[in-house]
Parts: sequence; structure tokens; C-alpha cells
Amino acid sequence: MNVPTHPSATALHSQVAIVGAGPIGIELAVALKRANLTFQIFDAGSVGQTISWWAPQTRWFSSNERIAICGVPLTTLDQAKATREQYLNYLCSVAQQFDLQIHSYSPVTKIQSAGDRFAVTANPVGGPEVYSAESVVLAIGGTDFPRKLKIEGEDLPHVDGYLREPHRYFGRRVLIIGGRNSAIEAALRLHHAGAQVSLSYRGSELPEDGIKYWLLPEIKGLLKAGRIANWVGTTVQQILPGAVRLRSVHDGSITQVAADDVLTLIGYEQDKTLLRSAGVQLTGPTDRPVYDEQTMQTNVPGIYVAGTATAGTQTSKYKTFLENCHSHVDKIVTHLTGDSAAGVSRAYEDQITAQPES
Repeated sequence: MNVPTHPSATALHSQVAIVGAGPIGIELAVALKRANLTFQIFDAGSVGQTISWWAPQTRWFSSNERIAICGVPLTTLDQAKATREQYLNYLCSVAQQFDLQIHSYSPVTKIQSAGDRFAVTANPVGGPEVYSAESVVLAIGGTDFPRKLKIEGEDLPHVDGYLREPHRYFGRRVLIIGGRNSAIEAALRLHHAGAQVSLSYRGSELPEDGIKYWLLPEIKGLLKAGRIANWVGTTVQQILPGAVRLRSVHDGSITQVAADDVLTLIGYEQDKTLLRSAGVQLTGPTDRPVYDEQTMQTNVPGIYVAGTATAGTQTSKYKTFLENCHSHVDKIVTHLTGDSAAGVSRAYEDQITAQPES
């Protein structure tokens, strides 16, 4: 799917530059193709880069119908919700089906106004390349790097903000920090993979409304039985080589818990660098980009935002998901052309909005 490392002069010019080859970036590229608009699509990694760092076999919370794109059905053999692997394969198959030429591993580092166009600088392995586009769409997501605890020791080599291949933790003492979906799923999976798991969460009890309904009974049972060490109601004071110091939120007492690995699964933050360098105004506690909800155009004429990038850095109670971003595609293409993008995204959005979550 990659274009040549050194594209021709003609390929350097397009009507639209899309930054981000995740689901919404791909869906937008297909809509632009159907509308006969030329485009380039870039990603700092591979297709679906953010999804690719999910732990192996992680399942979506959303049903398959809600995360399908471009009118292409997403099906699984057992009709279950798609896994990370199944969805990445699906994204690649959609890109192949529509013959999308994606500039993977080509991070966009600069967007500059150049008269009535924009100069978009991408940095593939072969060196910087500058593309010209009339419009730019930032579909960059909102989970670029793990949120920091801002405590001593969190930069030690055994501390990680991502759950890796579960097998690597076999027989190891793992302290997981966090109490919502990613932390709970990690605790359960590592427990079943043979790790000695401890769970620290700052609340006095787990936030049940923030945990997938099929995970909640199991984690509560394992914590109650002591098979996963229960440190709910503690905050992390310091991370040491081989141990973590926890403070009780009830009485302030300090406990030192042994840990060979520490996973800080407390959420992720959006990288604002490209938004700020492009002149996009940010607002609110999440530093979300300012944009017109009817067109998705930001305060910079010709620069649009799409997908979960519209929400900035979301709190633990996410409100903007892939499933409620499909309409962004039609809004952008309609504004660019004055016509609907074949109505695929909007019709699909209307259809799934009327259905309850499964």
C-alpha cells in the first residue's frame, strides 16, 4: 500500500492531505476517492497505528456494526466483537479493496500556509518530503502517549504505560495502576497468563460504570478471593527497583508492595504539537481543537479535524468514540464539494444511532 519513497512531482500535489491512517482517515480517503478529489494520506506508523499497540487479542467494546467503515461489513467467525487482530486485518483489507496509497511510517511534522495552499512536510525513512495540498484533515486521534503519574521512579525501565504480550509476564510480580477498562483487562489477562498480579486504584472502590460489563464480575471475584492482590483505595507515592510504595486513601498508612513490573494504565494523552504548529486554536480542559460542528473546519480556513482528535485529551469517561465520528467524513466532503460523499457515512451513522449498544 505504500507509495514510493521518492514520489514524482505530480504526486506531491493534491487537493487534500489526510494526516492519520486510522479508521476515520481511511473512511475519509475512500469518500474523497468516490467524490473524485485527489488526496494523500499519511501516518506516523502503519495502518491503524493506535490500535496496533493494544495488547494481543484485545476486543473492542463497540459492536462490529458500529466500527465498520466505508460500507464494508465487519464480520467475525463467531459473531463476537472484533479483536485487535481482526480489526487491523479489516482496515488493511479496506485499504486494499479501494486501492489506497498510504504513506506509512511518514510522520507529518509541519503544516505551513503557502498562499492558497498548504505545505505539508512528511518525514519517511528516506528523508523529509514536502507535499502541497489545498486542504488538510487532521485525523490524528487522541491517545498518543501514556498519561504520567508525575512521581519519583516512573521512568524506571520496568515501568510501562502499555500492556505488552501477556506471556512475557509469566511468573513475575506485576503491579497494575488504574481501575478502568485497560487496567482491569490487563489484570485479568496477566493473572490467567501466570503472573502474580496486584491492583492499585486511587478510588475507595472500583468505578463499575467504567469497566466492561463482562469483565466486572470476574475482577470482583478475584479481588475478593485474594487471587489478585487488592490495593483499591491507594495512591502511588514512589516506584522503586523491585517495589512500589502505596499510600492508603483511608488512613494515610504506607505499604511497600513487591513488583518486578509496573503498568501505569491510567489513560493516554493527545500530542498537541501538530495542532499548535498549524495554528489550530485549542480550548477547554481537554485542549480540544476549535472547529465548526457543521463542517469540521477549524479556526484555520482549509484545515479540518476528524475522528476522536476532535475531543482533545479525553478524561477517563470517554464520550467521543469511533462509532460516533463517522458523520465527520460526510461533513468534510460536503464542505469541500458542496455534495454528499455518496451518503455512505451519514446513512450508516443514522442507522446505528437508532440501535442499542450490544
